[in-house]
Amino acid sequence: MPRVKRSVTAGHRHKKVFQITKGHRRGRHNLIKQARESMLKALHYAYRHRRERKGDMRRLWITRINAAARLNGMSYNQLIHGLNQSQVSIDRKIMADMAVRDPDGFGKLVSVAKENISTVTA
Repeated sequence: MPRVKRSVTAGHRHKKVFQITKGHRRGRHNLIKQARESMLKALHYAYRHRRERKGDMRRLWITRINAAARLNGMSYNQLIHGLNQSQVSIDRKIMADMAVRDPDGFGKLVSVAKENISTVTA
């Protein structure tokens, strides 16, 4: 079998890894074994945290909605229950944005929820 010199090919492969691990500390950005491990771990964290971020954002929206609802004299669960009873389908992202940017419009949503809660319980 003919001899294969791998320096160019391996260099290209190493260069890709070093580009990804740029900014890591110590040997994790310039020693290929450590850099490869660091890269795999970093890519795994990135993949996992992209999914976690969705839950984080939902929790943030719920916190904002709850704060705005309490300013209008309601709790979060009462608000959601009232909106469901009145068949108002608006997602939490939009409601949180309304709570921050349009308090008057959010107040109208709360009044719709209040009306429906009082009619259902009475």
